[in-house]
Amino acid sequence: MFINNAWAQAADAAGNANPGLAFLFQIVLFILILYFIIFRPNQKRYKAHQAMLMAIKAGDEIITGGGLYAKVIKCEGEYDLWVEIAPNTQVKINRLTVRDVVGDKSQTPANSNKK
Repeated sequence: MFINNAWAQAADAAGNANPGLAFLFQIVLFILILYFIIFRPNQKRYKAHQAMLMAIKAGDEIITGGGLYAKVIKCEGEYDLWVEIAPNTQVKINRLTVRDVVGDKSQTPANSNKK
């Protein structure tokens, strides 16, 4: 009777050596998947947006965070921009409030076949 119980305990212990290690492996795998699906693309997008913000110069046309289209008149310091939002109407904005640069002449459509 005691020998049968001993064999049953030994077989159960051998089949599931360390359940904590398997759970830890699943958590690490989940964190890695989360990093590559969510965090890494957001970091790339953030770095591209920061590079775009730092490349703004006088003469560029921009869209502000509030949706205003404006033309950059001059750059002051690291973060200040003077923009013209209407004829003879200039305002000072923070560079970090710029959503996008429009009218970039360096980019052409992939299917443009000008002859």
